[in-house]
Amino acid sequence: MTCTRLTISRASWAVLALVAGCANPERSRDVANPAVSGAVLAQQVCSMCHGLGGTAVSPNFPNLAAQTDVYLVSQLKNFRARQRRDPAGFEYMWGLSHALTDAQIDGLAAYFSRSTPQRQRVEGKAERIAAGQHIFEQGLPAKNIPACAGCHGDKGQGNGMFPRLAGQHGDYLVKQLTVFQRTDERSDAQTIPTGAVMKTVAHQLGREDIANVAAYAQAMPNR
Repeated sequence: MTCTRLTISRASWAVLALVAGCANPERSRDVANPAVSGAVLAQQVCSMCHGLGGTAVSPNFPNLAAQTDVYLVSQLKNFRARQRRDPAGFEYMWGLSHALTDAQIDGLAAYFSRSTPQRQRVEGKAERIAAGQHIFEQGLPAKNIPACAGCHGDKGQGNGMFPRLAGQHGDYLVKQLTVFQRTDERSDAQTIPTGAVMKTVAHQLGREDIANVAAYAQAMPNR
């Protein structure tokens, strides 16, 4: 009887400890709790896909470290409103973002925008990187495509609503450029000037152009 009571007692304490951890706003993963700060959600929830400091291991998920805070806020609000419909995004982000408060979104943006990107291996081939550098720095005048650096910064660091591209996974950039080019799944292509610009620019890019500029952007911090 004593052993049974002791076992039950220990099990009860384990359950209580687990519940307490979930209820603690400093360690909670409850995205529906407005008391949980954006920084905590970044560490406890977002880190599972995007990395603790915003450097994602898998190219399926974008790097968020040093991304512009203005851009992060706009995209999180688009996800929350279910206005971004690109599959790679909404499959994860609609459910995670629907209950976020504006304060939490601001906190998430502040956390990741102030994070330092980690060095990653270069994903593209040297010849693609060289071709992509030309597009990034000079554009493709024959196709009326301006230089990416004009909006995204000479080092791909981003500029307000124009996101940081430097160090972003090449595969992710290819997917997003393709979304802008061929679909209306990115709502910002319809609702904000930067999206409209990207839809126009991406429309003129060939598949090789997209692969090349994505390879260069991903390699930028590593060069």
